[in-house]
Amino acid sequence: MEFRYLGNSGLKISEITYGNWLTHGSQVENDVATQCVRAALDAGISTFDTADVYANTAAETVLGEALKGERRESLEIFTKVYWPTGPGGKNDTGLSRKHVMESINGSLKRLRTDYVDLYQAHRYDTETPLEETMQAFADIVRQGKALYIGVSEWTADQIREGVALAKELGFQLISSQPQYSMLWRVIEAEVVPACEELGVSQIVWSPVAQGVLTGKYLPGQQPPSGSRAADEKGGADMIKRFMNDDVLTRVQALKPVADDAGLTMAQLAVAWVLQNPNVASALVGASRPEQVAENVKAAGVKLEPELMKRIDAALGDIVETDPAKTMENAPQTRVA
Repeated sequence: MEFRYLGNSGLKISEITYGNWLTHGSQVENDVATQCVRAALDAGISTFDTADVYANTAAETVLGEALKGERRESLEIFTKVYWPTGPGGKNDTGLSRKHVMESINGSLKRLRTDYVDLYQAHRYDTETPLEETMQAFADIVRQGKALYIGVSEWTADQIREGVALAKELGFQLISSQPQYSMLWRVIEAEVVPACEELGVSQIVWSPVAQGVLTGKYLPGQQPPSGSRAADEKGGADMIKRFMNDDVLTRVQALKPVADDAGLTMAQLAVAWVLQNPNVASALVGASRPEQVAENVKAAGVKLEPELMKRIDAALGDIVETDPAKTMENAPQTRVA
């Protein structure tokens, strides 16, 4: 495992972050989830990412239990706030001071820790003044409940405003957590340049495009039984944008590229996002311990420029690059 600094801070995190969206507390039994976390630790992963909304808080509980007994100082534990939790009351969502302050306390209790290393705004809240949200984050940092603050799926302009307010309030906003993969490159035109300027790193989710870049989905064929594309509860709605024959045919053209690099297609996909110097870590989940061991092999891989060009040539014009997609896919009103 190799490690990178997160933003313009002194915090180092593992190049591969273990994330438990869609798995812990829902798809995967708790004992298997614990085995996956143990496999991550054994592979040298020290950074773990979750959110209060995952499985309606259950994922945090499972992760906290799985990490019990580990030396806290050797871990980097991240969580998030924004989406509805609990019974879904009027203040159980968003980035109001009330919801943020109550959410951090709930997350810490479930994670069995006194603090998180990174507390992230899971989306931008259009209905709460940003000053209110950032003041709440500042207080959480001063209380020692979070060491650093990050955001997820914010636009370049939103990140700029957030960083400016954070500086005024005396804390660091150091990370952005966007979707990023060979197929989904919408952050490259605006978010990445802004973040490079501001000292903010990317922690990217779905580097394997919800499994599409593993090559297991074949053009003209039904998704394999048990796969994400076949599971209405496991992200089939999110993956459908990639589930067309044009995309799947182009993805199959990546197999000889991966073979020449001595990697699986999944490892190639994870290694690809790590070639971007603004990316500090790639988020990888798992439903089986052996998946963790395989994904970790992407850490430290250097893809030569010629190989990167072959990837672009294979995918052609199916790659999504429109920066407006970040705003387009964000909630325009607070989700209740």
